[in-house]
Amino acid sequence: MSTNADRANPDLIRALLKAYVDKDRPAAEALLAPAFSFTSPLDNALGRAAYFDICWPNSQNFESFDVCDLIEDGERVVMTYEATLSDGKRFRNVEIHTVREGLIASVEVYFGWNVPHEVPPGKHRDTD
Repeated sequence: MSTNADRANPDLIRALLKAYVDKDRPAAEALLAPAFSFTSPLDNALGRAAYFDICWPNSQNFESFDVCDLIEDGERVVMTYEATLSDGKRFRNVEIHTVREGLIASVEVYFGWNVPHEVPPGKHRDTD
């Protein structure tokens, strides 16, 4: 029988994205460490239970993830992806995942921009 420890770190991260698209919480739970931590611009080091309470319901809105870049550096995997939501909206994020002993120990999300970008090429968006 295969365990998460048998899988390459990038494969674990791709499996978590697949769990989101498939709305498969048991698959996601099997990938996350008991002491899992989730941080984003909206969340500061949420624990596993809070992550599933607050963030997991958003899986209902995801249709697909297209991985643009994936860089493995030891126990860390840095990924840029473009996500498509069920309403057709697309956006780009960067995530840093830390994997330990075959489980995802933490995720840091850095929100990106809408796709296509709302600011014309070579321009700066006024914030006024």
